[in-house]
Amino acid sequence: MGQAVGIIVAGGQGVRMDAGMRKQYLMLDGRPILGWTLHAIAASPEIHSIYLVVPEADFNYCREAVIAPFDMNKAVVLVAGGKSRQQSVYNGLFAVNSDEGTAVIHDGVRPFVKCEHIRDCIQWAEKERGCILGVPATDTIKQVAGSQHVAHTLDRESLWLAQTPQAFELGYIRRAHEYAKKTDFLSTDDASIIEHYGGRVRIIHGSPWNIKITTPEDLKLAELMMAGGVVPNT
Repeated sequence: MGQAVGIIVAGGQGVRMDAGMRKQYLMLDGRPILGWTLHAIAASPEIHSIYLVVPEADFNYCREAVIAPFDMNKAVVLVAGGKSRQQSVYNGLFAVNSDEGTAVIHDGVRPFVKCEHIRDCIQWAEKERGCILGVPATDTIKQVAGSQHVAHTLDRESLWLAQTPQAFELGYIRRAHEYAKKTDFLSTDDASIIEHYGGRVRIIHGSPWNIKITTPEDLKLAELMMAGGVVPNT
């Protein structure tokens, strides 16, 4: 495999958590969630260096409370985030001084990703230029109209729930983001950016444990997972 860089996006305000601080800095087993996520990505032998995208005002906090306690064995570069997730990813991508290799883009509040899933994502991205993790939908999914009435019942056999990391040929995803910016296309994940650019993205099985911590209920689940032995890449 070629060189891969990790881009961890943690520029959000965390308004759904309603905790008085950004969700990525909430404590999970005594350390910030973002620190556990950084640790999980750094544990991947395929990742050469990491670009941590956070609000610029938080740089000092991240150096002291997120990076230092984990004694990272990879170079970690702090990058100022943007007003949206998409802009933050863009900033992270263009902080890398190369068009070569694979960009592994990951949510800052998904601390339970496993090394084997990161590796598989990178391997498929090298073959097909883009690959994401996901899990097949198991519940019946309804499309709802503005009146809160069901408009359609979707066929769950063809539906997956997208996760991160999402891995792409670095030059490819940079060009796709440039095109999205030029065409005023907005999205909440990077696979959609590639789709808008006219490309295809492979999806492979992730894990139900690879949760995104965005609500108080998610944080409680994460605490129960760690108490039960589901520990981020240790």
